[in-house]
Amino acid sequence: MTFDFEAQLRAASLRVTRPRLAVLAALRDHPHVDTDTVIALVRKDHPAVSHQAVYDVLRALTEAGLVRRIQPAHATARYESRVADNHHHVVCRSCGAIADVDCAVGHSPCLTASNDHGFVVDEAEVVYWGTCPDCAADRTPQ
Repeated sequence: MTFDFEAQLRAASLRVTRPRLAVLAALRDHPHVDTDTVIALVRKDHPAVSHQAVYDVLRALTEAGLVRRIQPAHATARYESRVADNHHHVVCRSCGAIADVDCAVGHSPCLTASNDHGFVVDEAEVVYWGTCPDCAADRTPQ
């Protein structure tokens, strides 16, 4: 899969800047990370990028629809670059690991609410909670 971040930025009417490219690359390689992790990843290659610059980039990319901000209950906000579909997440109650979960069946069955109360539904957030394989293995007696 190719990632043409410059074209994505231009298509969203955003200027192409090093911090924006660096944030997009970090999220491509490390989905579901928090802001501090994004800052650390960006600073590996661009040590002069400020905290504020990364916050501003994340906000701009989220508003432009190039990045998705997720915040499971009782957790810090996380970011991902998978935005072109209506997918969900599974979260480990123990370590906080997050993984993507595709919609169960069909195009977007979650968008058909049993009672939409007159709303025009265009997005659904489903979060599955449980224990990841690593944490489950740690709890299993040896």
